[in-house]
Amino acid sequence: MYAGPVQDLIDELGRLPGIGPKSAQRIAFHLLKVDKEEALRLARAVSEVKERTSLCTRCFNVAEAELCALCTDPRRDSSLVCVVEDPRDIVAVEKTGEFRGRYHVLQGAINPIEGIGPDQLRVRELLARIEPEAIAEAILCTNPNLEGEATAMYLARLLKPLGIRVTRIASGLPVGGDLEYADELTLGRALEGRRDVEA
Repeated sequence: MYAGPVQDLIDELGRLPGIGPKSAQRIAFHLLKVDKEEALRLARAVSEVKERTSLCTRCFNVAEAELCALCTDPRRDSSLVCVVEDPRDIVAVEKTGEFRGRYHVLQGAINPIEGIGPDQLRVRELLARIEPEAIAEAILCTNPNLEGEATAMYLARLLKPLGIRVTRIASGLPVGGDLEYADELTLGRALEGRRDVEA
């Protein structure tokens, strides 16, 4: 539809998650309008992130060295590991300021429809960390959807016989939400995950 390089750019942008054909076209024409240095800055940032980052060899978070900053931080509790699906989930947990342990990134969740089973995830690597790192508790922090629940149940069955505490993040009502708008599943989980009130 457009001249070769422009259409190539639109096609490549369209491959990005969450970018549809119209958004890809809008971004491509924005890049054509900005000065050359600004466009090259973006190109350099993309190139640099591919050259300078990889996955942490211990937890599979994004890292600039063999181990990520969280794995090399001596102040973190190595006996406590939070198991997440994706490196972005680490950012969400870290923003709470409530967790001071280490992480393990599965790089996905069990999804038979898409052909993703336990062998495609970093499950073996998690099991291999339990004894050498003296992990006492694994917090399963997978998404509260069908795939995340299936992954959490699978991991719980593997980890509990190893003699470590296996916990799951609570799910329920958002702060500021109204009960009348909550669906049955969310409200049911909130009731299950109830805790004592401290007076």
